[in-house]
Amino acid sequence: MNRDLFVAVAIAQIPKILTLMDRNPHSPTYGCCDRNFWHYKIIDFPSGMAQEFVWPLALVYALPLPDNPYYQQSSINAWVEAGIDYAARSAHRDGSCDDYFPFERAGGAAAFSLLACVESYTLLQLDRPDLLQFFQRRADWLAHHQESGRLSNHQALIVLCLELLSRLLKTDRWETAKAQRLEQVLSWQDSEGWFQEYEGCDPGYHTLTVSCLAWVYALMQKPLPHSPTPPLPHSSLKDAIAKAIHLAQHFVHPDGSYGGEYTSRNTYNFFPYGFELVGQWLPEALAINDRFLKGLAAQKEACYADDHIIGHHTWNYLLAWRDFV
Repeated sequence: MNRDLFVAVAIAQIPKILTLMDRNPHSPTYGCCDRNFWHYKIIDFPSGMAQEFVWPLALVYALPLPDNPYYQQSSINAWVEAGIDYAARSAHRDGSCDDYFPFERAGGAAAFSLLACVESYTLLQLDRPDLLQFFQRRADWLAHHQESGRLSNHQALIVLCLELLSRLLKTDRWETAKAQRLEQVLSWQDSEGWFQEYEGCDPGYHTLTVSCLAWVYALMQKPLPHSPTPPLPHSSLKDAIAKAIHLAQHFVHPDGSYGGEYTSRNTYNFFPYGFELVGQWLPEALAINDRFLKGLAAQKEACYADDHIIGHHTWNYLLAWRDFV
C-alpha cells in the first residue's frame, strides 16, 4: 500500500496546528498552543495537552516527506523550541500540568506533552539544560502519579516517556517505576487481548496502547550500558502485544474504517505506528495497516481535527510513514 497516504492526511493538519500556536515572539504566551487561552481568553489557564503540537511540527521540519513545504524551515524550528519552552514555563512547580480544569494535574496531558517535548528536543538536537531539568521534574511526577480511572493508553505513554527520557539523560532513575507501570498495564489486558479503557474495550485507544508498547519493546531490544536488564521479561511484553494485534484485526471494517460507537469510549481512533513496528516480527500487523490504508484511499477515515487531540494522530501517522515496513 501507499504509505504517502499517511503523510497526506498529516500534512493537511499542520496549518491548523500553526494557527493554534501563539507564534508572536513578543507575546508573553509565545509558544502556547492553546488558542482558547492565549487568543480568545475564554479560559484563564492553558491546557498542557496542547503543547503536544510541537511534535508534529518537529517531524515535518525534520523529515523529507513528500510535498512537504515545512521541511528545514527555520521558523518551524524556532516555533517548536518556543512550544517546548512554554510547556516548561506553564507547568506547575512539580512538573505537572492541567488539561480541563485548573490545578487538575492531569496525567494524560502531562504524558502526551512530555513525549512530544522529549522527541522534539531530540529531533531538533537542542542543547538546553533548563529544558532537560523540566523533563526530569515532569517524569518524576509521572512516575509517582496514578489516575483515578483505568486508561491503559495513558499508562503505556508514561512507560514510553520514562524509557525515552532515561535514554536521553543516560540514567536509571526510573527503572523501578518503569517496571511497575509496565506490569500494571499488562495486568489490565483482558484474555481477549484488549487493554482496559475506563470500564471496557475501546479498539481506538487500544491502537495507541499498541503503539506505545511496541515502541517500548523495540527499545528493549537495544539496552543501554547504564540500564540493568529489564525486570520484566521481553517475552511477556511481546506476547501481550501479539494478543493485542490479534484483537485489533477484528475492528477494521470491510470499507477500511475502524472502530465506532460500539466501543467503551465511542471512538473511531486509529493509530497506525505500532502496527509498523510490530510488523517487523509479526506480519499480520502490517495487514491491519494495509486494510486501513485502503480506507484512507477511499476517504473513509474519521476526522480527528478538533483543537484538543489533533496532535495525537498527526505525529502517529508521520511516524508510521517514517518506519513503514
